[in-house]
Amino acid sequence: MNLGVIGQAAGLFAVTNIDDILILALFFAQGAGHRSSTRRIVLGQYLGFAAILAVAVAAAFGATFLPESAIPYLGLLPLALGLKAAWQAWKDHRDGGENDEAEAKERGPGSLEVAAVTFANGGDNIGVYVPVFATAGVGGMSVYAVVFLVLVAVWCFAGKFFATRPVIAKALARWGHILLPVVLIAIGLLILIEGGAFGL
Repeated sequence: MNLGVIGQAAGLFAVTNIDDILILALFFAQGAGHRSSTRRIVLGQYLGFAAILAVAVAAAFGATFLPESAIPYLGLLPLALGLKAAWQAWKDHRDGGENDEAEAKERGPGSLEVAAVTFANGGDNIGVYVPVFATAGVGGMSVYAVVFLVLVAVWCFAGKFFATRPVIAKALARWGHILLPVVLIAIGLLILIEGGAFGL
């Protein structure tokens, strides 16, 4: 296995996914104290990233499941989830933060929510990965895919690590319910605006 290709794959992943660490930290903070939230977040991250990889690999082979003009509209996913999280935060604040215990146990992000945000936030990564995959050949593409999937686990660990540092955890516990919707809405709007969706 070529160490140069592994290094390139690791560098490409880091550069294109650096913002995911913040989002993962917010998700882990939101799921703190809730049963199986870590499993749901990691599963969602893998599902979302596997979808990005599948679309990029297919496009590298000439298939276009996702027309380039559709990519900016992926911003609607984090925008909708951000608005939903903002509504929930407002509702909790209005109700004085009183939720029954059964609902509290179910709180925290679901796998599909995490997957949707990961996929939408990585929509622009597809445009970067396709030419790299197309020139790497099947062997090189396999190395990229394996390295990327290993690094998804590293990213999840980093997100959980940051979310559980006392100073960061305290800040996220206090402000996370506000920060998560703001970040998701900002990501959604950024994807829509940068991609020129709706003539923006």
